[in-house]
Amino acid sequence: MRKTALVLFDIDGTLLTGAGAGEASLRRGFEEAFGLNEDLHGIEIAGRTDSGIARALFAKHALPETPENFEKFFSGYLRNLRRELPARSGALLPGIVDLLQTLAALPHVALGLLTGNLERGAQIKLRHFQIDHFFPFGAFADDHHLRNALAQIAFERANRLHQTSFDLNRVFVLGDTPHDIACAKAIGAHSVAIATGIFPLESLRAHQPDTLFADLSHLPSVLSALGESIGESIGESIGE
Repeated sequence: MRKTALVLFDIDGTLLTGAGAGEASLRRGFEEAFGLNEDLHGIEIAGRTDSGIARALFAKHALPETPENFEKFFSGYLRNLRRELPARSGALLPGIVDLLQTLAALPHVALGLLTGNLERGAQIKLRHFQIDHFFPFGAFADDHHLRNALAQIAFERANRLHQTSFDLNRVFVLGDTPHDIACAKAIGAHSVAIATGIFPLESLRAHQPDTLFADLSHLPSVLSALGESIGESIGESIGE
């Protein structure tokens, strides 16, 4: 069956929590690469891309944005991420497994990633939590340091992969920050905000997402919201 709906997921705060593994790995990777103490004070993390965070750290410490510096920093970050994840009590967020399994079983739905993670970092996280097989493609911090630009990249990749042209009325971006909402709006996709990160419901509501959830634990409500926008009954598609 031809894919007619596209659902793009953020990772941190949306699919999973690393219980601080990412932030610790950023700090330690930076310190190991450059011999500089870094507490991430003044550096926005949530909803930003790893390449954007690197640029902010380089500016903070007056380091040049050279390919060598990016590689030194990212190598240390990824090395530490592999150590930190198993040492912390991270977890998949409520409802994620049921939602992914349900969407993946629908022949007209395509799944992908729209994340500020480096592609290698995304793979480390998703493999650790055993959900990497749900996502055959994505757009990552390797592709662009601006999150809004990643939305168009993910959309174009999905079209190429599935040899179609998705109607933006059937494209959904799920994320836990105002940046995810803005990212969806940048291409005219549906923004689905989830208050499972650091931003509470009212904060997210102020940015006017198309759909807003406290979490994704109530599968029928999530499927109903997506189904109405897609224009077809997901419930009927899975025989409910």
